[in-house]
Amino acid sequence: MSHYVFPPSSQPSLPVVGDTKRFAVARVFCLGRNYWWPDASTETAPERELPFFFMKPSQAVIDAQGELDYPSLTGEFCPEIELVIAIGKSGKDIAIADALDHVWGYGAGLDLTRRDLQMVAKQQGRPWEGSKAFDGSAPISAIVPVSTIGHPSQGAVWLKVNDVDRQRSDLANQIWSVAEVISHISRSVQLNPGDLIMTGTPPGVEGIQRGDTVTAGIDGIGHLSVSIKH
Repeated sequence: MSHYVFPPSSQPSLPVVGDTKRFAVARVFCLGRNYWWPDASTETAPERELPFFFMKPSQAVIDAQGELDYPSLTGEFCPEIELVIAIGKSGKDIAIADALDHVWGYGAGLDLTRRDLQMVAKQQGRPWEGSKAFDGSAPISAIVPVSTIGHPSQGAVWLKVNDVDRQRSDLANQIWSVAEVISHISRSVQLNPGDLIMTGTPPGVEGIQRGDTVTAGIDGIGHLSVSIKH
């Protein structure tokens, strides 16, 4: 039996639809731009660029209900609705044809972002952790097992602030499919049970203020609702 100099931190976890057991969270991978963002002047889609990812700590994951603090150090706090992949089987260099076998379930999540800090980091060529990896920056719905839902390839993706539409798209508009995302990340690191992958957000991201209520979801997968404390 191992002995520690102080008690280990509690295990981050998420509820599971239809089960009293919870999904223990390991790592949180976050994909960058992954929806077609047509240029308003030309109505043409961008080129299919190679995906990239960053990470959040598992401690950033929280249940997607209730009140949230407005984070410090920012004047531009932005919620981004995303499909979340819950990994249930280990794998490295996973082939696209085999990738869905590694999925345990799906959820809907918010990638909360200090946008002003992110823009400074981009301009200076610095990492994004200060803008993306703060406490409570990943509210995520209950995970729906693949055995219940299968592998959805379409479904409305939406986010409202104070009941006003901000983001609205469809899973069918993702640039990279779930299988392609898993295969790509597994070339860099071995994926393990408990890993989560947040798969990018549609257009329409804007800042929110203290007192705002954010409701968001992916039809057929999950919904969430959080209020920002005054």
